[in-house]
Amino acid sequence: MYEGNFPKKRYKHTLLFLNEVISKNDKILDLGVKNPFSELLIKEGFKVTNTKGEDLDLETSIVKTKEFDVITAFEIFEHMVAPFNILKDIEAKKLVASIPLRLWFSPAYRSKTDKWDRHFHEFEDWQFDWLLEKSGWRIIKREKFTNPVNKMGIRPLLRKFTPRYYLVYAERI
Repeated sequence: MYEGNFPKKRYKHTLLFLNEVISKNDKILDLGVKNPFSELLIKEGFKVTNTKGEDLDLETSIVKTKEFDVITAFEIFEHMVAPFNILKDIEAKKLVASIPLRLWFSPAYRSKTDKWDRHFHEFEDWQFDWLLEKSGWRIIKREKFTNPVNKMGIRPLLRKFTPRYYLVYAERI
């Protein structure tokens, strides 16, 4: 997916956030297949297991276990039709999740070649907060951050100061 072009700023920001809110002794289930960021977490000493590519809209049994202390979901919920279902079914007590924020100057993303690489949702922060609250989570910490790109144009300029990502740490109510 990244073809050697990793989102270094996003990875660094997410790793710093994760180190602040969870312990390296916690057992993590990362929603989504093994990826460069989950591999980085393992190298950093986190105990990470990834899901296997299940359709998490339909198959939520993977999170219905007390085997994991933390569920992580980095840029996954925007790809789901019904993220409420899996959020409601999580039995772990902690959740660390990030989403790309809806940008008024950019349309929803859709790959024409990869059916999994599409955004069904383009969240605003309050929408994601409400989704978490309705599915039984209390947000303890939240951050927004930008993702500037080194290109010329109006959109690249707007990306320098418009938050692109929303990162939360929540605990089960």
